[in-house]
Formats: sequence, C-alpha cells, structure tokens
Amino acid sequence: MKIRIVDAFTDRPFAGNPAGVVLLHSGAFPRADRLQLVASEVNLSETAFAHPLAPGGEADWALRWFTPATEVDLCGHATLATAHVLHTTGAASGTVRYATRSGILRTTAHDDGTLTLDFPTAPLTPVPVPAGLAAALGASPLSVNDTGEHIGDLLVELADEAAVRALRPDFRALGACSRRGVIATAPAEDPASGYDFVSRGFFPRVGIDEDPVTGSAHTALAPFWSARLGRDDLTGLQASARSGLVRTSLRGERTLLTGGAVTVIDGELLTGL
Repeated sequence: MKIRIVDAFTDRPFAGNPAGVVLLHSGAFPRADRLQLVASEVNLSETAFAHPLAPGGEADWALRWFTPATEVDLCGHATLATAHVLHTTGAASGTVRYATRSGILRTTAHDDGTLTLDFPTAPLTPVPVPAGLAAALGASPLSVNDTGEHIGDLLVELADEAAVRALRPDFRALGACSRRGVIATAPAEDPASGYDFVSRGFFPRVGIDEDPVTGSAHTALAPFWSARLGRDDLTGLQASARSGLVRTSLRGERTLLTGGAVTVIDGELLTGL
C-alpha cells in the first residue's frame, strides 16, 4: 500500500506543511487504532486516510485525519495533500467531494497546479481573554474569538506582525487554554509584502506544539480579516519556520482556501492495516 508525504500550501519541497497521505483500496476504513498507529509512526501534524465511495452518492471519497495523538474533525493541509495525490496519480480530476466528520468538503484542481478547498466558514464569537492565556502565549491579546465546534481554537489578535513572529509560548500551559489550539494573528506590516495578515498556530492538546501551515485555521482567519480589511479575497502568511501562503476567499458560509502542493516522498507501507 502506497504512503506519500506531501508538502502543502507551498510550490517547493521542504516548505509549507507536510502531511502523510494513504489512499485505501477497500470501501471501508480499518479500525481507528490501526490508523492512529500509522499516524503516530509518520509523526507529522496530520496523516490523511481516504477510500473511494460508490458512484452516485453525495461524496466521491471518505476522508479522515489523524495527528500523532488523536483523530481531528477538520484539517486543511492534509485535505489539500490528499487532493494533490488524487490528481497527480490520475485517481481523480476536476472537483472531488469528500465525506468527513465536518460534512461534505470539496477540492478543485486548477491548470496551474494549485488546488482550492471549499470548507465551512468558522463562526467567530468574541470571548474574554482566558485566565493564563497571555502568560502562556507570552503576549497580550487585543481580542480573542472562539472559532466554533469544528475548529475548536481560540483566535488571538496581537498588536503587530513582529509580536506574532516573536512568540515563544509555554506549550504545556497553552494546552489548557482551548479545546484544540491557539491561532495568533496580526495584520501584515508591509502592504507590499504579498500577504495581508500573518498567523501562527499552536496545538499542544493534539500533540502539535506548532503547526507549520494550518488550513482549517484560515476558515476563521478569513472572516476575521475580511471584516477588518474590507475585502473578501486575501492572502495569509503562516509565519512558522517552514512558512506557507494560503489564499482565502470568503463566500458567506463557505471559505475557499487555495494553495500549491509538492509530493516529496512516495513509498510503501509494509505493514497491513
């Protein structure tokens, strides 16, 4: 069985966010504990598992995502990586529909090699700054928003781009502050930089101290920054060590996320699932 490592939200290898991708041939998933063992072995922020569905239904593939520690409800970069594998191997073309724990998701391949994810827009609810958040993050929030059931993060606005880049969180303390993770964000310092806002994502509760590029977080970042900047189409830079760009298009209850992907490892899973 093939297993691939794909760098997502980038156009070059060893940047963006790497994800494991396993395309299953059967019409059902193996036991969750077996999938978790593979994800733990791969030890990337997420490994995606997908299998084809019978024609004529509301989705073409079933898709699940696992961190090294747990299954998650929504993952953008591993969905992008899965779509990249489907299209580059000839297993799919055009728009693909996925049955997931977050409902039906869609990806569309473009002639330039990029892919667009069609995800639900995260609902934003202003909340008081949780006790201990500023100390754990190492910065004082300007605002905090809850991102709803499927994301489960806190979206934390900081003073400026430099503050986001300078963060050195206490990950153990930060893990107690949200259901899934914390997204820190600020506007771009230079309007001519090629991006409109910056972010970083920290998810110690699910075994990921810092995620290189978090697609799902941009379903919250898109409405947050579109409301402030007055534009529905934006570009976000996730300012991790690997870095990556996510183009966002707010479409009401849906958010479109566009980026590139590169396969860097194409191997064989030698143990059965």
